[in-house]
Order: sequence, then C-alpha cells, then structure tokens
Amino acid sequence: MQLALGPLLYYWPRNTVLAFYEAMASTPLDVIYLGETVCSRRHELRLPDWLAVAHMLQDAGKQVVLSTQVLLESTADVGQMHKIVRNGEFLVEANDMGAVHNLAGQQPFVAGPQLNIFNTEALAWMAQLGASRWVMPVEMHHRSLAALLAAKPKGLQTEVFAYGRLPLAFSARCFTARHYNRPKDSCGFSCIDHPDGQLLSTREGEPFLVLNGIQTQSARVFNLVNEMHQIQALGVDVVRLSPQAHQMDQVVAAFDAARRADPPNPGALEQMCALMPAAPCNGYWHGQPGLELAGR
Repeated sequence: MQLALGPLLYYWPRNTVLAFYEAMASTPLDVIYLGETVCSRRHELRLPDWLAVAHMLQDAGKQVVLSTQVLLESTADVGQMHKIVRNGEFLVEANDMGAVHNLAGQQPFVAGPQLNIFNTEALAWMAQLGASRWVMPVEMHHRSLAALLAAKPKGLQTEVFAYGRLPLAFSARCFTARHYNRPKDSCGFSCIDHPDGQLLSTREGEPFLVLNGIQTQSARVFNLVNEMHQIQALGVDVVRLSPQAHQMDQVVAAFDAARRADPPNPGALEQMCALMPAAPCNGYWHGQPGLELAGR
C-alpha cells in the first residue's frame, strides 16, 4: 500500500512551501499531489513554480499528481484548469466535473474526493471516463467502501483520506476575509496568517470547525493510523495524508511504520497525538458522527 501526500490546502509563504516539499522529497512518501485546490487568489506559487517542484519530486522518485481547483468561479479559473489538464507530463487529479469533462477519453486521471462518488454506478461511470484511481469521500463508512471495492472495475485503484483536518465544504464566500470584515476581492490574503487554518469554537468554547478561506474543515484531525491494518485488508491501494505546518515528516514516518507493522501497533494513535495540531477523530470511518473518536 502506498503513502500519498495530498495537495496543500493552506496558504503558506513561497519559501515555506518550497522548503516543505524539499523536505518531503526525502520521506518514504510514494505519491505527492501538488497545486492550489482551494482559492485562485493564492498566488505565492504559480503553475510554472508547481511544475518546477513537480520535476524536483519526480527526480526524487515520487509519483507526482497535479490537482485542479475544486470550486471554479471565473473564466480565469477555468483557464487555469485547462492548463493543468493539458500539462502533457503529469497525472491530474480532477476535483470538479469540468476537469473530468476535459480529461475524459483523453488521458487517465485521479477522481478526487470532492467528486463525491458514493455508489457502484458512479464509480463504474468514472472508470469508463478514464479514471485510473478514485479517492473515497471522507464521510464514507468503511462498510460502504468495502461494498464498492467488491464491485469496482478491474484495474481501478482506490485511495483513502487517512490523516488531516477533513475538507468538509466549499463556498463562494471567503469566511477568513469575513472574519476580518474585508470583502473577498480585497481580502489582504489573510489566510497566510493561519498556516493550519483558523479555529472556530462554539459559544461554550468547544472547537467546532476550522476556517480556511472559502473552505470549511473539521476542527479535529482525522486519523486512521490505528485502522491501517484494516485498510490494507480491504485492498486499498493508497492512503492520503494532508499537509500540516509542522512535524509532517514525523507524521509520514508514523504512517509508514503503521503500514509495515506486523502485528499492528495498538498505541500508534496515542503516540501521534503530540504531532497533531488538534485532538484526533475517526468517526466517519466507523459510521459515527465525524468528530467522534471510536475505539477509545
């Protein structure tokens, strides 16, 4: 089973991003997704920069995938998606149906988690369009995944989001800009001040959600490290780890150890808590409310 690093969901300074991927090049990651998937106003790196990072990682032995933006809001966004789709070198993760339409019948692609593939008919259709891998929606129960895997088209790889704050929703409104009482088009790029997103708590002071520009995330960190043996037994091909600002190399090392452990280490999750920016959860995987932690 392979380890993948998902696309960077936050807005970091250019030098921070470049240093981050240089560090990731020496980790046991097998697949690395690159590109801006959240907001087109984030311009610290542009497509030529992402391509330069892609070549560096490819030279380090990683499979590189270029991810498209989830919510396209302008002609410029569509044009950028077309450039990524036609890059001519790297595999593409399609995160909206516009990207799927441009890739269908032209080249293999990864069907991203935001496409919300929840049944065998949708999965078969995506494979017919040319998907070589699909990413399970983060809300899916492991039993539902097992049912899809039993009926999935031959040769189609499966990827599971296994670590990180859950990407729950996208909106045309920028919540971070609204927090600072700024219009979206004059946001001051305030996301860059929140390298792991901006915590939103309830009136009782309980962590509830994380605001990341136009994206809403879970406040807790989804972590399936204790379920790695189960994931492998299901026949999953790739597990995805979502980037965080600090200690990402140690997170990768922990999941690498978990995929190799025989027998599994029941204390792996507890050992990882010091590496995480918030408390863990795994509810969706177990068919429970997402913010819950099963097995504790």
